[in-house]
Amino acid sequence: MLREETVFGPIHSRRLGSSLGINLLPTKGKICNFDCIYCECGWNADGRGDTVLPTAAQVRSALEDKLTALLLDGTPVDSITFSGDGEPTLNPDFPTIIDDTLKLRDAFYPGAKVSVLSNATRVHLPEVFEALRKVDNPIMKIDAPTDALAALINRPAPGYSVARTVEALKKFQGDFVLQTMFLRYPIRSGMTEEGSGMTAKGSGMTEGVIPGSTGNLIFDSGAPEVLEPWMDIVRTLKPRQVQVYSIDRPTPAQDLEKYSVEEMKALVQPLLDEGFNIQFR
Repeated sequence: MLREETVFGPIHSRRLGSSLGINLLPTKGKICNFDCIYCECGWNADGRGDTVLPTAAQVRSALEDKLTALLLDGTPVDSITFSGDGEPTLNPDFPTIIDDTLKLRDAFYPGAKVSVLSNATRVHLPEVFEALRKVDNPIMKIDAPTDALAALINRPAPGYSVARTVEALKKFQGDFVLQTMFLRYPIRSGMTEEGSGMTAKGSGMTEGVIPGSTGNLIFDSGAPEVLEPWMDIVRTLKPRQVQVYSIDRPTPAQDLEKYSVEEMKALVQPLLDEGFNIQFR
């Protein structure tokens, strides 16, 4: 599902309330340096189309018009949320757009939060980090504790490293939200067991032994060899909140299996016992 407007909504979000969305990517195409198997926007290849990114001036104008109309209608806005057809920090005007958005928020809806949903791949860039530090909710994603598993779940552009991402996120000193998808991927056509792990073949999947592959699953976010190092990442980064969630919309990869809230709570109980603020959906 691709967004057809630069500013869209507001929509009801279980996490953010009445959320007004901002899409900094093309309105008729998808641009992302991840190609997640669960992305509601579909595969990157299926979203090829318009590649023109909105400029800071265009975003500012669209947002001001939308906020004016919403205020006149008495529509509440709890969050102005950067999400859409890919990774928002890929827009070269991202820092300027954040500054403009904060000014407009203060003028129209001073009680609203500004939130950014990001895969955290560009936090190492000073200008991106400084912009993210200004918003109320920098929501940063780590779905996998190892590069091998990230290659299967997120299918990142070359050069991605979980360790480098963790190192970059340390700069927040805990003042950010960490978001992680929990899911299972069962064996299906084109997947074969080799040795102690699973090798993904065809369908654009990355080949290699995948941690957390046991029995009839290609991988399992709740497998001990996946869960334990992920919890260590949480302990290292000490985010002010952790959002643990599972799929609830159609996914481009077939046969993905979701976790229930009860299952996820049981898996991360050690972190809850240690006092971490964890939200589930």
